[in-house]
Amino acid sequence: MDLSDTPLFLLPQSAVIPTAYPYGWPSGYWFFHGIIDKVRHIIGLKASQAIVLNAMEYDDSDGKIMLDKDMNRICFSPPHDPLLPKKIKTFQKLAKKLGGILYLSRYRSTSVHLLGGCNASSDPSYGVCNPNGQVFDPESSVMVHPGLYICDAFLIPCSVGINPSLTIATAAEYVSRHLVQDVLKYKSVKTANQNPHAISNKNIRISWRSMVVFKETMRGYVGGMPCTAFLKMNMISQEQKCLSEWKSCISDCYPLLRGKVGGYVEFSAIEKDKLHVIDGKVSLCEVDYKTPYTQYMHYHLLLAASSGSRYILEGKKIINPYLFALYAWRETTTLHVTFKKIIENNSREDKVHLKGELRISMVELLKSFISLGGKNRGRFICLLLCSLLRTYFLQIPQRSHKDFIPSDLYLKYYPSGTLHEIKTEDGFIISCRQWKCTQNSSKLEGPKQQYPVLLLNGYSTEGYWLPTEPNDLVRTLLEEGYGLLQPRLHPLNPSNNFTIEDFGRFDVPAAINKILELHGQHIKIHVVAHCVGGLAMHIALMGGHVSATHIASLSCTNTSMFFKLNPLSKFKMLLPLIPLSMVIIGKNKILPLLETSKSSWPHRLLKSIARLIPRYERCTSNECEVFSGIFGNTFWHENLSPGMHYWLNKESVTMLPMVGFPHLRKICNAGYIVDSKGNNSYLIHPERMRLPTLYISGGRSLLVTPKTSFLDNKYMKLHQPGFRHERVVVEGFGHSDLLIGEESYKKVFPHILSHIKSAQRENGAISGGGRKYSKVALDWEDDFYEEYGGFGTWFSPFRVIVLFLLFLTLVALC
Repeated sequence: MDLSDTPLFLLPQSAVIPTAYPYGWPSGYWFFHGIIDKVRHIIGLKASQAIVLNAMEYDDSDGKIMLDKDMNRICFSPPHDPLLPKKIKTFQKLAKKLGGILYLSRYRSTSVHLLGGCNASSDPSYGVCNPNGQVFDPESSVMVHPGLYICDAFLIPCSVGINPSLTIATAAEYVSRHLVQDVLKYKSVKTANQNPHAISNKNIRISWRSMVVFKETMRGYVGGMPCTAFLKMNMISQEQKCLSEWKSCISDCYPLLRGKVGGYVEFSAIEKDKLHVIDGKVSLCEVDYKTPYTQYMHYHLLLAASSGSRYILEGKKIINPYLFALYAWRETTTLHVTFKKIIENNSREDKVHLKGELRISMVELLKSFISLGGKNRGRFICLLLCSLLRTYFLQIPQRSHKDFIPSDLYLKYYPSGTLHEIKTEDGFIISCRQWKCTQNSSKLEGPKQQYPVLLLNGYSTEGYWLPTEPNDLVRTLLEEGYGLLQPRLHPLNPSNNFTIEDFGRFDVPAAINKILELHGQHIKIHVVAHCVGGLAMHIALMGGHVSATHIASLSCTNTSMFFKLNPLSKFKMLLPLIPLSMVIIGKNKILPLLETSKSSWPHRLLKSIARLIPRYERCTSNECEVFSGIFGNTFWHENLSPGMHYWLNKESVTMLPMVGFPHLRKICNAGYIVDSKGNNSYLIHPERMRLPTLYISGGRSLLVTPKTSFLDNKYMKLHQPGFRHERVVVEGFGHSDLLIGEESYKKVFPHILSHIKSAQRENGAISGGGRKYSKVALDWEDDFYEEYGGFGTWFSPFRVIVLFLLFLTLVALC
């Protein structure tokens, strides 16, 4: 419609007059009409009558405006318009009905009311101003710029669907009320000291005088890609509201060891431009109640990219009192980080979750000390030194497992089972518990009859039947439709005269014969074994005491045929500690672990010696200290729930039979399974291992290294290539926490279930004639996890001395 010829004007709110190019150039007569109309428009003659068509809707609000620094231009990515095809189709129908030609705007979808840009939020991480319109200032103690307000359309984050003029006016009126109140308070400050901004400014000046500032530059690899963090720390001695949430996890907390973090991160593999820190927190003295002897330096950074994406970089330095600061250099300069992308609920963006390490070099550490500023820098250094002294040398716990109240121990409902007492060939009585699956239908595809599962425990510890855990392996397997039978291997019936070889020769065959008696002679059995249980199963198979024809699959955690120890465990095994222990305890070789139990003086002497033996993680529980002193740490405390830790030490592992340790020492020193006399009687019979296998290791090795499962898997691939052989290294786990950890049902059990299902479906052998492994390829195969999770260190006496002298110099100067 030609508006100039119309007496009653129709005034559109906003419109874009098209620059005369059609959406799909018309054919036939209308082709020439389009050319004539375009010529008339170019030479300035009166154009044809026109009607502006405007369809209003909600888009996905995912448009972006970005600055391309390389091209020095602003790039616009329009929001997704889900109804654009329908709108075009409707406009085409209208144009055809009116006998006209449809022209579209260059950008298709346009905004008729520009809103947003300075969204309001209760958190500075997600907005520019607070709900009162005050602009955030993360560097200030009051978190806002005093007197700076936003009170127009910038506050409204998205379209309201109608003309927003009244909405904008309402928002401005709401903000103006708070603005007026602040102005009145500001004017009355001379007569009454009630002005919050004046107080805040005073607090800011006090905070600035008490602030300690320094810079830190760390470089490393995250997700295998180079990453560099340039950080600036502001450590303020006064308490601040933004850090009140950390009070619950910090003991003997020094405010000066906590503060805010600024700066930026360069991670070009993820974002081309810098990732700026818009909200960062740091605590250099943090404690977890599960690890009371360990100190953490925790970093939490919220990063923003020029593309609009946001990321979280979270990391911690782990300070352990192991061998009196032997690993101090590596622990205090290595930040273990996770890098995650923040994704909205309905976003179609890809997830980013990476892990890695960032390190600060000696040169950068010296630069950090040189950059240290603030009047309290001397006090800051003293507090940091005191925290490290308390952790490394004094070894004072900042929490205690004794704080756990037994009444808080909630035993979850457990399926009822049948307890069988079985007499072995050598006349010993072992107890086995059987659970029957009550499900009517199987979750597995394939045979209707499910094979039962035999669970073999480690040395004197329970790893499967855990009353405190809702998702232990027994419950998990029962839910999947399996019947279970679990011999105890002497945890409840400790013997004063046995070897590891006896487990494989007598206990395992007795348990398997019991299963065949209950289920029939033609049934096959899935076996899951942990630590010494894995050794016993391989002794039973390779020693000819059990036939592989009865075994459907074998899954072992941490040890089986080979036994590769970490340096500390290997050093302890080379020393004559076990022979001396056998001499000390005398004839009664069953050591009571409970602190309240009665014990002879040789047992008390041995337990006192065990508490003095170095271990990577200390514990406030007396029973845990004795057990880890004899064995070494068998789990990472952070992986266990408090209830599990209490039940394990107070109710499960109450006695430790020491008589099996001499044979275990021979196996450890040899590096593979040997008989009680130290002879290689088992690995020479690979033909008896005709079955599929799965070997699982913990990534953070405590007793045995991941090389154990590497050698097991390689041995099976060489000698039994016709069966499925798998190997898994689970990050973050040590030894027994593979089975008793809080997250085991998520990270470990799925591998066991998958292997069992594959073996059940394929009936043991791999379909298609078997998988042939090249012997040459296996000979050249390297272990990807050989240095993974170990205790390697950059320890150097020279470095430690230089750092200590530097600290003393700075303290003297300050």
